Amino acid sequence: MCTSASTASSCPGAWRPTARDLGDRNWLALRLARAVVEGQAVGPRIVSAGTPVTPPGGHCWFLGGEVSGVEEVRRFVRRNAEAGAEVIKVMETGGGLTKGGAKSWESQFSDEELDALVEEARRAGLPVAAHAHGVDGITAAVEAGVDTIEHCTWMTEDGFDVREDVLGQIIEKGIFVCPTVSPHWPMLPKFFGPERAEAMFDAVRTMAEAGARLIAGTDAGVQRAGFDGLPGSLTFYEHLGLANERILAMATTEAAHALGLGGKTGQLTPGYRADLLVVDGEPLADLRALRAVETVLAAGRQHEIGSHA
Repeated sequence: MCTSASTASSCPGAWRPTARDLGDRNWLALRLARAVVEGQAVGPRIVSAGTPVTPPGGHCWFLGGEVSGVEEVRRFVRRNAEAGAEVIKVMETGGGLTKGGAKSWESQFSDEELDALVEEARRAGLPVAAHAHGVDGITAAVEAGVDTIEHCTWMTEDGFDVREDVLGQIIEKGIFVCPTVSPHWPMLPKFFGPERAEAMFDAVRTMAEAGARLIAGTDAGVQRAGFDGLPGSLTFYEHLGLANERILAMATTEAAHALGLGGKTGQLTPGYRADLLVVDGEPLADLRALRAVETVLAAGRQHEIGSHA
């Protein structure tokens, strides 16, 4: 389950110099990250969470991160940190992937468990990414001081409710929000119904207009979200009325800051890593230019693209 995008953050893909992965099994993404660093594989720099933490039978329990209680939570964070994780992923609410688990709007951890997780992550020098759909889960994540909120759909049992007070805290604390938009977002009215889909769109629009620090991501790896879907997903924000300049920043500069790499990559600045995407066109004028990739430089090393993405 990858989130965030492009030259600063995303899901693994041939043309993305940096990628963030927020959920694997048996350290797959960590092994791949090491292979890339050691030159055994060609790919992006991978910022991996390793196994996400969830309660017994909780959302994505099948990835192997089940814990119960404060002490198990602390041990889990230490284990992931020792394995090489660069971010800690917590399933603060349920989700649609897990049959029999908590509903998407239902919280999964107590305040004490979430506080312990964030504290232990801070001790290890790692940021925390919280999967949170429900209003209560979002609120708890904000109060615990996580660094990014994934999805952030403001879901309730019977609809959506963007709480202005909580959104204000997100903005004040500088917490990044990744809506994890699928490239197939135009199909949402068909899947959820026009009224519910528009409410979901409005929630993201509200956050954007309020000044929340949004970053781009696709949740690649789950159903209908492939690893090549970033360009298509960015058109969602265009549909909401965001300027292309801001959308591109969400996929580069802002994403880099969200990953803790804002001083190293994500922008064309002397002294930064030479992570460059060369396309045939002007994405500031037309986001579709991002599909016409000519070449990529990752840490200064050029990688030719055989055909357009």
